Amino acid sequence: MTTFADLALSTPVLNAITRIGYEQPSPIQAAAIPHLLEGRDILGTAQTGTGKTAAFALPALSNIDLKLEAPQVLVLAPTRELAIQVAEAFQNYASDMRGFHVLPIYGGSSMSGQLRQLQRGVHVVVGTPGRVMDHLRRGTLKLDKLKTVVLDEADEMLRMGFIDDVTWILDHTPKERQVALFSATMPAVIRKVANTYLNNPEEIKIEAKTATVDSVTQRYWKAVGTSKLDAMTRILEAEDFDGVIVFVRTKTLTVELAEKLEARGHRASPINGDMSQQLRERTIEHLKSSKIDIVVATDVAARGIDVSRVSHVINYDIPYDTEAYVHRIGRTGRAGRAGNAILFVAPRERNMLRSIEKATRQAITPMDLPSREQVKERRIDQFKASIDKALEQPDLSIYSDLVEAFVKEREVAPEQVAAALAFMAQQDRPLTMPENNKPERRDSRDTTPGFNDEERPRRKERKQEEFSGESIAMERFRLEVGHNHQVKPGDIVGAIANEADLSSAYIGRISLFDDHSTVDLPAGMPAEMLQLLKKVRVRSQPLNIQSQGAADDFTPGAKTPRPKRSNDRPNQRRDPRSENGPNRRPARRS
Repeated sequence: MTTFADLALSTPVLNAITRIGYEQPSPIQAAAIPHLLEGRDILGTAQTGTGKTAAFALPALSNIDLKLEAPQVLVLAPTRELAIQVAEAFQNYASDMRGFHVLPIYGGSSMSGQLRQLQRGVHVVVGTPGRVMDHLRRGTLKLDKLKTVVLDEADEMLRMGFIDDVTWILDHTPKERQVALFSATMPAVIRKVANTYLNNPEEIKIEAKTATVDSVTQRYWKAVGTSKLDAMTRILEAEDFDGVIVFVRTKTLTVELAEKLEARGHRASPINGDMSQQLRERTIEHLKSSKIDIVVATDVAARGIDVSRVSHVINYDIPYDTEAYVHRIGRTGRAGRAGNAILFVAPRERNMLRSIEKATRQAITPMDLPSREQVKERRIDQFKASIDKALEQPDLSIYSDLVEAFVKEREVAPEQVAAALAFMAQQDRPLTMPENNKPERRDSRDTTPGFNDEERPRRKERKQEEFSGESIAMERFRLEVGHNHQVKPGDIVGAIANEADLSSAYIGRISLFDDHSTVDLPAGMPAEMLQLLKKVRVRSQPLNIQSQGAADDFTPGAKTPRPKRSNDRPNQRRDPRSENGPNRRPARRS
């Protein structure tokens, strides 16, 4: 059995990881470290959460010359969160290396601060491609002493559109340098990059039975009949959890859901791309230190979060693609720890469920919501435990004397006093869940009452009340079709709804102009979907969809007043979806 002591790591590095508590390297670490120590290029494939960071950080630190205060290692990461995480890992592994300096560089942080640290001298730079390019163009990042380049989560950089930036950076590194490329998957484009920039690499592939970590128990709930918020509340009541990451699609919902969980007695915080980097880092630190228990996040904001206490990942909104699902649930069950992943699946999303199961080669088990009786029993058990803990206090005499005096004074039984005190203690969280005789409102994304096709009503039978009254953040997009192409708003709605699998209720304001149109769509649409919509044709014209920035929030299904009729073309019929087109009745949907 291989140990870290067998891998010829430097003494300071070995001392640090021993103190941290590492004993046995993971398969990717045991396979990669010897080759990297020898200076060979590495092409490593291993799933999320298998210890890839240590696989490249430990040998890189062992080969660093501390006397040379110039960047000797460059790590490229797809997100600022991952860059910070990797930099922290380097710092921890180098805790016995006096004078060692590592610098994370990424967009959204002070450029002047990064410049000062680069001028002072650093040994390792961990950065996102865009910010690394900025420094290279400015001449503030010198790579002439570079020994090793690491591409971390290369497939994710490809998915996020950074691969051209990565190749540009590689072109600006010394010819005589070591390259280590790590990826959870190996698409053809990544393989091409490896063939171009790696020199006779040692290829290491850690096979997995499934695309997801075996230590993660995966379940799904059919999101029918109960609101997703109530469903999640019941699950949190009944499950033994430590830390939780809840994934949603929109930045607005991260805030709204976190506030609602807080109101229900949970310590929760949002994390999204609109928050400052400092605030996002503080939120992650609070999760690590148990100041909060739940983080509500979008996919991008949660990239790179590595918090060992995360026991549950709840997919409140189903991801748009299978890779996103794998990355999401990779936030739990890391490095062999037990984890739980729960997926909420609305009726119209069952095809995505099947796609996820096919891609991961693993069945996702259906689950029933905990019953009110189960929640009641759980609350009672927790209340009893709190009483037991209180009884362990060294001196309760002042309270027992008070109760005894109260019993005598009021002439009531001690049991009644105890019951009254229990009632007072549990007022905010009654032991018995209140019965809800009203039908529970469906989530805004679930517009169908049943999970099977035959249960889905015809479009005409749907009522406005099926949509929640909650507003969602919107983004405005330009489409290269307009009046000149005889396009109608209904054409645009049909194309987007069909190709993006997006309910028409979530398509907001449409404005028609002579040579183009604009449409408001939910913020946070994935890049893959936008690429697909670019190629979609309406009236034989490609949409070539492009973002124009944020739009007004929108309430699905909301009725809005109609502005007065325009008289530009009185003989033409107006379409109620159009805002500014000639002879069209603007119907504001925001």
